[in-house]
This record gives sequence, structure tokens and C-alpha cells, in this order.
Amino acid sequence: MEDSRKVMIRLNGIGKVYRLGQIGNGTLQSDLQSWWAKVRGREDPNAMIGQVRRLEGDRFIALENIDLTVRKGERLGIIGGNGAGKSTLLKIITRITAPTTGHMDLYGKVTSMLEVGTGFHSEMTGRENVYLNGSILGMTKKQTDEMLDEIIEFSEVRDFIDTPVKRYSSGMYVKLAFAVAAHLKSDIVIMDEVLAVGDLAFQSKCIRKMLDASRDEDRTILYVSHNMETVRRLCSRCIVLDEGRLVYDGETEEAIRYYSEYLMKQAMEERDASTYVRRDRNITGLCRIEDVYAHETDVPQDGTLSFDVSVQCACSVERMILRLVVSNDAGMIVGMTFSESIRCEEGRNDLRFRFPVHPLAAGRYVCDLVLCEFEEDRQTRHDFVSKILAFTVTENRTYFGNAWKFRSWGNVKLEEVSAERKAHE
Repeated sequence: MEDSRKVMIRLNGIGKVYRLGQIGNGTLQSDLQSWWAKVRGREDPNAMIGQVRRLEGDRFIALENIDLTVRKGERLGIIGGNGAGKSTLLKIITRITAPTTGHMDLYGKVTSMLEVGTGFHSEMTGRENVYLNGSILGMTKKQTDEMLDEIIEFSEVRDFIDTPVKRYSSGMYVKLAFAVAAHLKSDIVIMDEVLAVGDLAFQSKCIRKMLDASRDEDRTILYVSHNMETVRRLCSRCIVLDEGRLVYDGETEEAIRYYSEYLMKQAMEERDASTYVRRDRNITGLCRIEDVYAHETDVPQDGTLSFDVSVQCACSVERMILRLVVSNDAGMIVGMTFSESIRCEEGRNDLRFRFPVHPLAAGRYVCDLVLCEFEEDRQTRHDFVSKILAFTVTENRTYFGNAWKFRSWGNVKLEEVSAERKAHE
């Protein structure tokens, strides 16, 4: 049955192309590498993984043929990897930038929270900044007067409202900025990672505020985040962007599942870590992860994940340790573990690791791998590769006859608590 609600946003064939400059990798060495590769007609060694397809000469395809309709009262989540085009899409909708191709229709007043706090003046008080920021976001002085007490109460900074914001903590600053933006009366609210800030209690309050706004005021909300739990709580519908293209549009839980399966598939297929571009400036690069291979990616809960890692070392290392950072299919870190120390010789080292998965609930997981060297109290990070090892834990235990409900009980299965009958004294 066709939705009869009013259309608020309609995008037809939206595309965005940026023309790249000749430099911009951050260092002269990287710029020269990119220039030499272009001269020889080869792939840019400093291009981010997954973005080579989007380069056409000196043109970068940020968005490609996006068709999207958003109706009144919808809470639309937008998810995807870094560089997928999420922020570019929001900037087009808010008219910060114009599309290269396609046509867009907007019906209603738009409030954007792409950078919460933009417009705050550090020398002005919180109260003065409420009026200043409200004016920037489109509120009249009368509207601000009427909502001032509500904004201050929501922000939780009443005792400091007449203090210059330069003396605020980062949390107080963000709370006040969100309070102003959240109380602006608009038809469409656009948010980019703004709920990733502040404490958990304030995040929950912000989500409740947005839910109430969409239900009671028929406000349309577009929300971008890497935090899948906030997307679950806030959004009734979700789209997935990949390399500038819209690849999924549907119910939130199904969209998150589609995205997590894509990440898992990517981690299982792209085991050649030698092609990964390292963006972490805190690694030495003296030892590099060249290849990762998992012997079995479906592991029972009482089983062990066995995987091989090839490490190329420029010098010998006495105490090399592999650190695993384990995330669930929603992208949330659920734990971290270290391997035993092992000696690595200069040159290629083929290593095998075994990770007992029994503390984990059934589900899909992906790991970051970090090569560390320990010397007394000092730790040196030689290499870091993100999302390179994926595996699935299969259910083989029950809890009171039911499968483990990790959505309610968490991904980590704690050890059972011992119990005994107390002897009478």
C-alpha cells in the first residue's frame, strides 16, 4: 500500500563529483608517490581501499545516481563505511553544496546539525550563545524567549548559563549546543554523528527528544551514525551507502544486517593485508601484517578460532604480541585479547594463533589486528590493520532452554556463578 504521507525530500539521480588537486596526501613523500604512479599509469599507492573505482583521472565520484524519497514523520538512518558519501549527501540536502547531476526537491524548513556548536562564541556566556546560535539556526528572538527555560533545562547547564562558554567542559558545550538545535521548530532535522557525544544518559535523553519530535510534531529526521545501537533506537527506516551508491533501503534492522554482512564478507575476502593503506600515524611500520587466513570461519561456542598471520619484519623482534580487538556486527567493540609473546626473525614470519571463543555469544564478529612489541614497561605498535579477520560463533548451548538473546543480554557470555547450600552453624 502506497504511503499517503506528505513527501518532504525527493532526490532524483543525484550525483556529486569533485575535481582533485595534484597534492593532498599529507606528506611530500606521499605526494611524490602519487604523482609518479599517475605518470606511469598505475594505481595510486596512497588511495584509500575501496575508493579506486571512484577515481576517474582527476575526478572523484562522491555520489552516484541517488534516488530517495523521505516522507513526513519518518526517521531515516543513513549508514555506511568511511568515505561512503553520507556527509556529502547531507550537505547536498542542506544546500551547503550543490549536486553535479540530478534534481532535488525540499518541502519545509530544514535544521542541520552537521557540526553541533557552530556559531558559539567563546567569550560570550551560555545564555548569550543561546540567542546567537538560535538566530543562526533560524529562530526569532521571540521564539528563543519562549523556549529559553526549556532549552536551559534540557542542556543541564543552568548553574553555568551566565558563564562564558570558554570555561565549559566539552560535554557541557555540546549539551547546550544540542539543546538549542533540538528545540528549533523545523520540518526536517538533519544530524551527522551528533549523538555520539556526551554521556550515555544525555544521549538517551536526546534520542527521546527526537522520537517525541517525530511522533508529536511529525518532524522528519535524517540521522547519520556509525553507532548502530543509536540507529536502532532512533530510526524507523534506514539506507546503506557504499562507494557513493545507495545499495539498500528498508527497515532498520534489515539494513543493519545487510551492512554487517557486507563488512563480514569484505573482511573474509580481503585477507591480503599488504594492500591496505595504513592511516595510523602511531605505528612504526618496521613489522607489517602481510596476509591473514582463518582456517574455519564458523566456530562453535566451545571451539577455537585458528588463523595464520604472515608478518614481514625489517629487524628481529624478541617479544612480538598480536592484539585482537573484537567487534560485533553492529560495529561495537565487545572485547580485546592478546596473544602470547613470540620471537620474530628478520624477513617473513608465518605465525599461527588460536583464540578460544567460548565467552562470546552466537553471532558475527570482526577483528582489528595490532602488532605490538613489549620491552619492560614500554609498548611499541608496529602495525595496525582494521576489520581484516571475520568469523561467526555458532550456537551450541542453551540458557534455560532458549538460545542466547545477545540483543538483550550482551555479546559476552560470563562464566556461570557457583552456588552451594549454606551449612547451618
